[in-house]
Amino acid sequence: MSSPMLQHGLATDPKATRPGPPLWLLAELTYRCPLHCAFCFNPVDFARQSDELDTEGWISTLQQARALGSVQCGFSGGEPMLRNDLETLVGEANRLGFYTNLLTTGVGLNEKRARALKDNGLDHIQLSFQDSTREMNDFLSNTRTFDLKNKVASLIKDHDWPMVLNCVIHKMNIDHIDKIIEMALELGAETLELANTQYYSWAVVNRDHLLPSKAQLDKAEEVTNEYRERYGDRLRIIFVVPDYYENRPKKCMNGWGNVFLTIAPDGTALPCHTARMLPGAAFPKVTEHSIESIWYGSEGFNRYRGKDWMKEPCRSCPEADNDLGGCRCQAFMLTGDPAAADPVCDKSPDRGVVDTAIEQAQSTQTSIVGDQPLIFRDPKESLRLTEPAE
Repeated sequence: MSSPMLQHGLATDPKATRPGPPLWLLAELTYRCPLHCAFCFNPVDFARQSDELDTEGWISTLQQARALGSVQCGFSGGEPMLRNDLETLVGEANRLGFYTNLLTTGVGLNEKRARALKDNGLDHIQLSFQDSTREMNDFLSNTRTFDLKNKVASLIKDHDWPMVLNCVIHKMNIDHIDKIIEMALELGAETLELANTQYYSWAVVNRDHLLPSKAQLDKAEEVTNEYRERYGDRLRIIFVVPDYYENRPKKCMNGWGNVFLTIAPDGTALPCHTARMLPGAAFPKVTEHSIESIWYGSEGFNRYRGKDWMKEPCRSCPEADNDLGGCRCQAFMLTGDPAAADPVCDKSPDRGVVDTAIEQAQSTQTSIVGDQPLIFRDPKESLRLTEPAE
């Protein structure tokens, strides 16, 4: 029988390469969310994961992560405003010396809570929009939230937080890039993140609806660059190209278990927010093990650290140090093998899977894709899509 440490997924090899500390802590406080976005990065089976750490559990997590060397803390979800203890957690993070960031849809952020968050030392708010008009924003989130988001944007300015807007870009809104940038300028944003959809979680379910064509992507980049030249430092625009249109993969989370530590709502510690999908990797909970032992000793965090786990063509690739084989979750989703080369790489034997998706995306049709409807994030859909096979 294996030792208790190994049964819980904790390795005990003292010769294992010791990484640096987890500099960036993502506290996913809840999977609850009033929006139903079809590209949500929460796991598709979120409705089967209802447990949440209590206030004391999150405070302990913040204290341990800070003691280990974490310096930046993002409060995310779902919608973190649905946690009544958010202000308390922000206050503790501020006391510990974290730079704090709230990633929010805006739902629940009123004057009273904005003042409380400010008084508790919140440094930064990133507000999401789905599009630049009420009709498209509310359609894509399957809610009526556009007017509310505009009010929240004003609150952010009134309380002197940096104005950072995020809009996830995909086939249904990429042709509105100019209008989205104009909206950001009107709201007084200092930063606009045009984050092209990365195809994980709900975005994979709806990929045929969401993956833009190459022509759409090229035009959007052209328009973005025109606005950059026109407005210069007035608005910093970040345009993130979808992985599928790259020839080389990105380094997964800047290196698996290297910089980023995600704590899921139930306390499961993860190298990234989607890692729990990977078969065979054990990820302990902070309620059962210390963050230090999880970060340095757990099998899940050590599994894809470095390069020893790599197969060919990654193992002998001269670019292995640059991309570390790419994304493990993307490799698993597209090939069934989490140790395979990320198929977005043109050296991958599975690149054809990505090329087929790109070829299908060249159609301009967005409302109907065969017989497959657009599936919005919803607890009932979550249960249906993840129903165990009989």
